Amino acid sequence: MFERFSNEARLVVVAAQEQARGRAADSIRSEHLLAAMVVGRPNPAAVILKSLGVDGAVVNAEISRLRPDGSPPPDAEALATLGIDLDEVRRQVEEAFGPGALERTRAARGRAPRGHIPFDRAAKKVLELALREALRLKHNFIGAEHILLGMLHSETGAAQQILASHGVGLDATRVIVDELVRGRQAG
Repeated sequence: MFERFSNEARLVVVAAQEQARGRAADSIRSEHLLAAMVVGRPNPAAVILKSLGVDGAVVNAEISRLRPDGSPPPDAEALATLGIDLDEVRRQVEEAFGPGALERTRAARGRAPRGHIPFDRAAKKVLELALREALRLKHNFIGAEHILLGMLHSETGAAQQILASHGVGLDATRVIVDELVRGRQAG
């Protein structure tokens, strides 16, 4: 399947491993693919998301708030009831000690996995659905835009939930991807 990936799609997959490693995750999840898509080198999927009003920095911040297993932090709500805002705590720490200060701690450095990081079930599903979307649209390659379509299906984990919260839906995005690819092929 990877032989059909465009250069942009390959870069997204490689960058997703870097995202997972940087976030001390034990597997590459769909949100790592999404983060790689919006914060890495420009690619068609990032252009589409930007045209839909999805800000990469906001998405990256949302992903950063997830726990290493991809679920939302359970204590944030409990702390909020006590008047403690974790985002404000992080902001103040970074203001005092510089951006990424919490990631530079001994504990954060010690958890980063080394070597190959496997894909979890949801990320594998995203890549499988990217192939299906390319075939459905009769495209002879899998691009970053097809990976985006793959992550818009309901069974693809946190990435789909984040994108849905920003109003990004599968059907409308599929139309945009098809028009984009047809435009590139015509030009």
